[in-house]
Amino acid sequence: MKDNKKKKDRRKYPQGSAASHAGQNSGNHGGHAGHPRSRSSKLLKNRKTLLMDLVSSKNYEPMRLKDIAMLLQVPKAKRSELAEVMEILVKEGKIDVISDGRYQKSRGASTTTEKREKRDRRAGEQGRRGRDDRFRRKNGKDGDTEKKPRIQTVDIQAVVDAYQIPEEFPARVITQAEKCPEEVIPNDYNGRLDLKSWQMVTIDGEDAKDLDDAVSVTKAGDTWTLGVHIADVSNYVQENSALDREALKRGTSVYLPDRVIPMLPKRLSNGICSLNEGQERLALSCIMTINEKGRMIGHQIAETVIRVDRRMTYTAVNAILTEPEAHPELLEEYHELVPMFRQMQELSALIRSCRKERGAIDFEFPESKVILDAEGTPVEIRPYPSNVATRMIEDFMLMANETVAEEYCTREIPFLYRTHDKPDGDRMEATLTLIREQGIKVEKRSHEITPGEVQKILTSIEGTPEEPLISRLLLRSMARAIYTPECSGHFGLAASYYCHFTSPIRRYPDLQIHRIIKDDLRGRLDKGGRIGKAAALAGAILNIKPIIVMRDGELYPESKVRGHKKALKTIMDMTRNEIGSEKELYRVLLVRGEKERHATAEEMRQTLLAEGFDVMDEIWPVGITIGTHTGPTPIGICYIKKYEYVK
Repeated sequence: MKDNKKKKDRRKYPQGSAASHAGQNSGNHGGHAGHPRSRSSKLLKNRKTLLMDLVSSKNYEPMRLKDIAMLLQVPKAKRSELAEVMEILVKEGKIDVISDGRYQKSRGASTTTEKREKRDRRAGEQGRRGRDDRFRRKNGKDGDTEKKPRIQTVDIQAVVDAYQIPEEFPARVITQAEKCPEEVIPNDYNGRLDLKSWQMVTIDGEDAKDLDDAVSVTKAGDTWTLGVHIADVSNYVQENSALDREALKRGTSVYLPDRVIPMLPKRLSNGICSLNEGQERLALSCIMTINEKGRMIGHQIAETVIRVDRRMTYTAVNAILTEPEAHPELLEEYHELVPMFRQMQELSALIRSCRKERGAIDFEFPESKVILDAEGTPVEIRPYPSNVATRMIEDFMLMANETVAEEYCTREIPFLYRTHDKPDGDRMEATLTLIREQGIKVEKRSHEITPGEVQKILTSIEGTPEEPLISRLLLRSMARAIYTPECSGHFGLAASYYCHFTSPIRRYPDLQIHRIIKDDLRGRLDKGGRIGKAAALAGAILNIKPIIVMRDGELYPESKVRGHKKALKTIMDMTRNEIGSEKELYRVLLVRGEKERHATAEEMRQTLLAEGFDVMDEIWPVGITIGTHTGPTPIGICYIKKYEYVK
């Protein structure tokens, strides 16, 4: 998921192999990068604590330095640092070196965790309760703490460090977040649809703090009005601001068993951008009219002001709808909302039936929840099955995503779609062969497979011992869903249109989509080249590189490819195809922009020379005319017939 500046005092082991930006990161600490003694004492303390926790583990067996480095995923370039920290611990008498250079915990040493446990035992239960009370007073009401207890094992921190996930935000990002208002300001109401009188709720898990979607449902006759209201994060995270650049680096929020590492600072994600109960909030709303067959027959996308009536949980809504007799207290507490919940249930069933009818695949894999004890240690993994409430929200979000995608695809406005291609034929055929060997009838061949056929297989094995295995085999045979500027449909959902619109707090593509929508609603897309800008929003995320051809003095867009390397290969192949058989007749020249590496152009020049092309020695800069269209980072190949060149 990201390359960001690391928290200065965080644990540095394990690093993992994803350290391509290590030079940049280590430079932030001052002194000589890679030497623990030149860094902060807090950093050294954290490293020592991590190593002591490792050697004190019940399952730890004495290891050599090399083995410890491999366990902690410390790259070879950083192992000298590990050796220095181990040496310090040996000198302090906390770690002993035994035969063959192996390390073990010294008998008299105590880890931070052990010291805390001893202190707690001395303090007794009363002392612990006192500390818990102070913790709750500091962080808010019971059950609403800012952070959960951290797991004191290597594994979770290893994930964080190996993928270089930043746990803290840079100071300027925090400063910018602090400047955002805590409440909606009057000027932000201008031009927005006022939906504060609409009955609506958020429905999320018990632990959720970043509430970015609310729903409303009403029914008139056989017609339903479904409102999906998404937090207007783009109002507070301006394009190219420090907040925006940091969000782009992170790309998404990261959810771990003991913590959430957010894409945006908590002042935004849990504050003004969260659709909190009873508070006015800015939103982008997709309001859909749905008929009795579950099909959308009309819609409106608008900037709105909303006020959520209640913050609901999946557990409570499910209990109200499936076990009302067992939970009279919930019926009493939410009596004004119960009719809407029942309408939601009915509408959800219609939408799901319609989606099933068109052939959408429904993989029913139960989610899991890691249960932690008071110390933050995992003690149990429980299934987290879907229920009526989770399926309702899933159905509503999918419909909103499809509706928004259809709106912009049919209008041919540059947009960012979430697409899912057909499965690879060879991979799918291998899976189908294995399924047939299990005695399950499959009529279609791989090239004929449709989402409906996949769902038919899943339905036929439902409840059988083979269901878990075959379901996972089918899932793994599928292509990966990707972001593209072309609307090529979603195979798994059997949908012609699909995008990610509903989670701008935790997913950057959704935030970009919101910006395109708002530019469209405000009439900015067709003014001053904003259409080009909208295309660039999609291209920036996808690393899309346009291939431009000049003919007769005019520039033409030839194609678009994904990635810098593929773009270079494309223009090299175009050169080979167009003049390869007549190399002796042409003179070739390479050009580059100011910010394109000279080494890249030189490597391409040498490759063409080796293939027998007549290439000029000099690499020329891109001229002003072309540069105004391409920006500072183009690279190109020019060729002209020699007799024309002489003239």
